[in-house]
Amino acid sequence: MPLLQVDDLSVRFDTDDGPVHAVDRLSFTLDESEVLGVVGESGCGKSVSLMALTQLLPDTAKIGGSARIGDLDLLSASSSRVRKIRGRTIAYVFQEPMTSLNPSLRIGRQIEEVLQRHLDLSRRAARSRAVELLELVRIPAPQRRVGEYPHQLSGGMRQRVMIAIALACDPKILVADEPTTALDVTIQAGILDLMRDIRARLGTAIVLITHNLGVVADIADRVLVMYAGRKVEEAPVHDLFAAPQHPYTIGLLGAVPRPGSASTAGRLQEIPGRVPSLRELPQACVFADRCPRADDLTRSEQPLLREVRPGHLVACFHPGGAWSS
Repeated sequence: MPLLQVDDLSVRFDTDDGPVHAVDRLSFTLDESEVLGVVGESGCGKSVSLMALTQLLPDTAKIGGSARIGDLDLLSASSSRVRKIRGRTIAYVFQEPMTSLNPSLRIGRQIEEVLQRHLDLSRRAARSRAVELLELVRIPAPQRRVGEYPHQLSGGMRQRVMIAIALACDPKILVADEPTTALDVTIQAGILDLMRDIRARLGTAIVLITHNLGVVADIADRVLVMYAGRKVEEAPVHDLFAAPQHPYTIGLLGAVPRPGSASTAGRLQEIPGRVPSLRELPQACVFADRCPRADDLTRSEQPLLREVRPGHLVACFHPGGAWSS
């Protein structure tokens, strides 16, 4: 049985201009100690889908489907039950730590609050554990750092503090939402190396939300590609990069610069057109207006996910091949 099983997850926001369908019937699983990469353009539903699991979305969100950890369905559980799960079973690391950390509290106190709230530790025990956690995420001089404020740390160190807070209660699942986007390449590599170490040492399963395919190739076991709120492809990471099937995935990979390739000297390949409005998603292929393979079938029917090889799913009437404009 998977650690997490999500079936037909849908998220709709009711607005003054009509409903916005942010996530449309998304299904996926997460195994123990697995790293699942979730990729796609901004606004495709990556973050919303994971935040929906533990009731982190505003009240305007209407959520359907199921998300099970064992016998518990997170989407139908009470708010009090989900609050106990959030941080203990599923923990989050968000993109910009300066908007998540309290600038007026010392680092140590922010970690201690999590430990005291969820594990009922004494202040002394919580402080000792906070130092251990900072050491775990490779922050130098952790006994000194617990007494510092967020603004006294570098961007990479602040992100490590966020990871330390997320790991405080030894969660089974760590959701990392664009954890390296605002960091330079060297610090990004350090954060990814840390996440690999966390998975190896603690057995933590990781959902890595990102638009950076290089990050996915470096750390993920399996990749889920989203477009306009729908899953369009899912595969083991090596299969996805070796033989992508959906035209959107092929377009994304073609837009990544490769050292020594001709594309680095000129313009990168781009995907023409725009993402369709989430207020008026077509009852057909959501990628049809941007797809070089689109035909009457593509524009009239919605393709269902099908398995093209073991573990490799794609929602496309004309999968495989290369991008051609």
